[in-house]
Amino acid sequence: MKIYSWNINGYRAIVKKNFTEWFQQSDADVVMLQETKAHPDQILDNHRDYEGYESIWNWSKGKKGYSGTACFSRTPVLSHSLGLPEELYQGEGRVILIEYEHFYLFNIYYPNGQMNDGRLEYKMGFYDCFLEYAEKLRKKKPIVVGGDFNTAHKEIDLKNPKANSERSGFLPIERAWLDKFIEHGYIDTFRMFESEGSNYSWWSYRFNARKNNAGWRIDYFFVSEELNNNVKRAWIEPNVLGSDHCPIGIELIFP
Repeated sequence: MKIYSWNINGYRAIVKKNFTEWFQQSDADVVMLQETKAHPDQILDNHRDYEGYESIWNWSKGKKGYSGTACFSRTPVLSHSLGLPEELYQGEGRVILIEYEHFYLFNIYYPNGQMNDGRLEYKMGFYDCFLEYAEKLRKKKPIVVGGDFNTAHKEIDLKNPKANSERSGFLPIERAWLDKFIEHGYIDTFRMFESEGSNYSWWSYRFNARKNNAGWRIDYFFVSEELNNNVKRAWIEPNVLGSDHCPIGIELIFP
């Protein structure tokens, strides 16, 4: 089962670029998108749905053109739901949960904490609410979660760690939450296969950051450790353009 995650930074913008071609050649069983910034009614039919795929959209209910997630699945979906259980963390279109035969799949666009202390607090609360929810679901089936976590975990995961040590996205409190997440038995799948640095999934539009590969790895696929032996590969596609993020992928195998 081949799953992609991509923060496309505006769905209506990326479909005017390379998205449809990329989607068609990806041969993905599931494509998960973050920061779609669109209501489905704003999208043409041929871009809202793809033949052979079930489409699931979650959009920001208050602020228009903000946040949002979408999933396209050709693997049969047993059920799906939108949002986290706590009302405080609903309404921004950040979460799609899909149930498959062998696992639960989360597509999540985690909050950015850079705006102010209030948003950082919101981000940390969102993290904890998600973990509690995932642990509850995990009692029934294993967990796969992909998306834009908006935090680089280790110094190896960004080009300039010291210069960004006081910036949200690499704060000790955010990195410590990822430590806690891993301690609960969740595996960073990319690090199962790649131990080297200079592997990033986001680059600023400023300072020729992408050209110079001055990036951050803030997009992840994690699996609960019960699926450790089911992960065939995990990768990043830095040469795919169209957004300030690039796609990441995971392939799972089941008997």
